[in-house]
Amino acid sequence: MDRTAAPLDPALAVTDPHGVRIELPAPPERIVCLNGLCDDIVVDLGLVPAGTSNPTLISHPALLGERGKAVPVVAGSFGGEDVESIAALDPDLVIGLEGVHEALRPAIERFAPLWLAEPATWEESVGYLRALGALTGRTAEAVAAETRFRGVLADTAASDRTVVVIYGSADAIGVDTADSLKGHLLDAVYDYPFPAKGTDAATASNYSVEELLARQPDTVFVYSLLFSTSDKPLSEQLADNPVWRQIPAVRDGAVHEVHPKLWGSGRGLRSLEAVLAEARGLAP
Repeated sequence: MDRTAAPLDPALAVTDPHGVRIELPAPPERIVCLNGLCDDIVVDLGLVPAGTSNPTLISHPALLGERGKAVPVVAGSFGGEDVESIAALDPDLVIGLEGVHEALRPAIERFAPLWLAEPATWEESVGYLRALGALTGRTAEAVAAETRFRGVLADTAASDRTVVVIYGSADAIGVDTADSLKGHLLDAVYDYPFPAKGTDAATASNYSVEELLARQPDTVFVYSLLFSTSDKPLSEQLADNPVWRQIPAVRDGAVHEVHPKLWGSGRGLRSLEAVLAEARGLAP
C-alpha cells in the first residue's frame, strides 16, 4: 500500500474516475449534495454543504457530527428531490448519484451544473475527492485527506476471517459484493469471497441464504434499511430460517447490525475509515 498522495493542482476543468469531464466558470463555493460521497468529500475539503439529502449521514461523527444538523435539508425523497428546494439553495454545483439522479438533470441544469458520481472502489473515492479538490482550489486539503486514508488502510493488518456485508429483506438478500465499494474495501483486509454475479445491476448482488452458507462467513455485517417503525432489522427477519442458523457467523453470535446510512450511503474517505474501524472493532 502506497501511503503517498500525488501532488494536486487547482483546475476549473477535471475528468472524474468514470471519464466524465466537469468544467466550471469559477471554483464552486455552494455545493448541494444529493449523495453521500458529496457530503463526505465536501467535509474533507474543509467546507460545509449548502444543502444535503443525507441529514443522518452528514450528522454522523465521522463527518460533521452535531454541526451537521445545521445543514439545510433538500426536500423530497432520495432520487426524487424537489428541484425548487435545490434551486432555493443557490448552488454553484450539485452532486448526485449515478444511476439515480439522471432524470433531474434537465431541471437542475437550468440553474447549476449536475455532476453524477458513484465510486465502485476506494481508489475511485480518492479520484472524486481529488477532482473536487482541484475544482474548489482546496488541493492541500484533498492531498491531506488522501494521505490520511492511505495511512489508515496501510496500518490495518490483514485478517483471515471470512466476512460479508448484507442488506435488503429476507426474501431478497443483497450483498455488497467484492465489486462494490464496501466489498472492495473489506476485501483488502479480510477474506471476502462474494463476487458480483454477472453484470446485470438488478441481480449481480443477489445471494440466497444457501449461497451465503456455502461460503461459510465467520462474521456478517448487516445494514438494515428500515422505512417504518414496524420494520424488523434484516437479522431478525432471518432469525428463524434454519439454513441461516447454520452459517458460522450466526451460530457463533457474530452477526452485527451496523449503521445503515454510514454503510449504505457513505462513499467518501471519512465514511470508509469509519466503516473499516467499526468492522475491525467487531471482527479483529
